Amino acid sequence: MNESCPVTKARHDSLASVGTNVAFPVRVPPIQFYELAFQRKETVLIRQLADIYRAYLDCLNRQAWDELGHFVDNEIQHNGRLLRISGYREMLVKDFEDIPNLQFNIQLLVCEPPRLAARLSFNCSPKGEFLGLSVNGQQVSFTENVFYEFVGSKIVSVWSVIDKSAIEAQLS
Repeated sequence: MNESCPVTKARHDSLASVGTNVAFPVRVPPIQFYELAFQRKETVLIRQLADIYRAYLDCLNRQAWDELGHFVDNEIQHNGRLLRISGYREMLVKDFEDIPNLQFNIQLLVCEPPRLAARLSFNCSPKGEFLGLSVNGQQVSFTENVFYEFVGSKIVSVWSVIDKSAIEAQLS
């Protein structure tokens, strides 16, 4: 043991105190090493995808439509329909026209590359009709469960379900 290294000595002393006879440096068998490397790589991918998603929502909340192509593939699908980026952008622009105070807020985020799932919360005032309901500027709160599939750093598919019954309950 290298007595001059305080970290090694501290680790050795702590292991000795629990009765283990591990000598340093510990040799990790090759299979475990690859498993650890894979776990670290997957953790990095999860963080990267989550960071990309947060930047995407920031782009939406700022209505920075010129940046949308950084996050969304040209051939994006929404609920099984091919919209392409132009149609997806039109859909989002219309959402913000219909709901001027629309903001996407993450309530829950689960990431398993290449897919990401989120529960988004909204507290907004849609003008006129929203999801076939006469909201007419009334403040409503609801959630959306949305799943994304990524290829590289871009979203290629979106599956979205909005909790319409929560809105209906507030309008009663």
